[in-house]
Amino acid sequence: MTETNTERKAQIGVTGLAVMGANLARNLARNGYTVALHNRSVEKTDALLAAHSADGDFIRTETLQELVDSLESPRRILIMVKAGSPVDAVIDQLVPLLDEDDVIIDGGNSHFPDTIRRERALAEKNLHFVGIGVSGGEEGALNGPSIMPGGSAKAYESLGPLLEKISAKAPNGEPCCAWISTDGAGHFVKMVHNGIEYADMQVIGEAYDLLRSIAGVEPAAQAEIFKQWNTTDLNSYLIEITADVLAQVDAKTGKPLVDVIVDEAGQKGTGRWTVQAALDLGAPVSGIAESVFARALSSGNPEARLQAQQQLPEGLIATTAVANGDEEFIEDVRKALFASKLVSYAQGMDMLAKAGAEYHWDLKLDVIASLWRAGCIIRAELLGEIMDAYKSETPANMLLAPAFTALLEDLVPSWRRVVAKATAEGVPVPVFSSSLSYYDALRRKRLPAALIQGQRDFFGAHTYGRIDSEGMWHTEWSGDRSEINAEDSHTH
Repeated sequence: MTETNTERKAQIGVTGLAVMGANLARNLARNGYTVALHNRSVEKTDALLAAHSADGDFIRTETLQELVDSLESPRRILIMVKAGSPVDAVIDQLVPLLDEDDVIIDGGNSHFPDTIRRERALAEKNLHFVGIGVSGGEEGALNGPSIMPGGSAKAYESLGPLLEKISAKAPNGEPCCAWISTDGAGHFVKMVHNGIEYADMQVIGEAYDLLRSIAGVEPAAQAEIFKQWNTTDLNSYLIEITADVLAQVDAKTGKPLVDVIVDEAGQKGTGRWTVQAALDLGAPVSGIAESVFARALSSGNPEARLQAQQQLPEGLIATTAVANGDEEFIEDVRKALFASKLVSYAQGMDMLAKAGAEYHWDLKLDVIASLWRAGCIIRAELLGEIMDAYKSETPANMLLAPAFTALLEDLVPSWRRVVAKATAEGVPVPVFSSSLSYYDALRRKRLPAALIQGQRDFFGAHTYGRIDSEGMWHTEWSGDRSEINAEDSHTH
């Protein structure tokens, strides 16, 4: 049902009707909301109405003024345009048309500092700005995404019930949507979700490469292996679709589709943002970082890769051959994949904890894990255990939760064997290996950081702590090399 110039009011308006915006508008209508539609080019609005008016109640508008006039108060307007300056442009056009307590919602992949800036600017005008992370792609937008809203608690009072209704539902029926915290928290959490997604996809790719390069398992057979793995603790959306991709045969050549696809991975920026933000926070997301760098290496300089294939020596170490389809090696790869996946989540959760302290967000990590149980790209059975790990007493690191320490005891020997074998055979496993190094650095009694701190003190008088004394110390490297208490030296 569609009306124009009506006294009937819509509960929400959507501006920006590309695929994600159109699918969210349809999702809202299917859930019983009257939705006002707007797009810069009216043709997109009319195309949506022509194809999907049966989805529910829509109001067609041609201008932002018409969109605003069609909404009940307080108005709720969802912006679904490209991140960056286009969002600011729409906000600038909307603000003069709105009244106190109206809510502007940005559902795109905006960078969280932009969301913080916009929320502050609109709060000064007594308007609410809510940045929401939306995960699940086109299908999730239509049938129920994972939704991560930031903004003020007051704005969520108006917006929350609507978002929770259209969100994905966890196996126990709970909505995969909850208020995250103030200003940019929603977009920050979505960014970290995407960082974990990058690492998750990379470790699956590394497992595929190991099975093929070392165990000689072809894609069709791997599809069956991944299907079986999806019945274990690896059960997840990404493992499920990996089986589908590996089973696909290219119609033109008859080859496995994966062999026809150019091996250059693209990225839209959220993984890179995660690593940049982690550096600012001092959060060691090494597995996530390596997954971003792996994509950059695959596609950033094809000419260098081509020359390297021809010129760089392999220098391989002789190792015991792995039989074609060797079940023991395949199981080792499965365990190494699961262990590396655990580290990706642990690094992401650690980053969230540090961000909460830095940006004064009250981030509840068990709630955040609960939002990822359905609808989103990293949905996995594992998230139930992550929720439990953070429900009562927050561990210093996710890997230190009793459930995960017990798991790692079983996984680590396989993990070490796989990384050693891959290294000897010249198969790159950047996330498998960096995740194992993270694990080892976390558990090791002494790290070489002591030497680094000594070096820093030598060339820059940066001081160091001692294991047997309080305070900070400095060695007189250019003098008699005596140790002095740096705090005492400052007082004299």
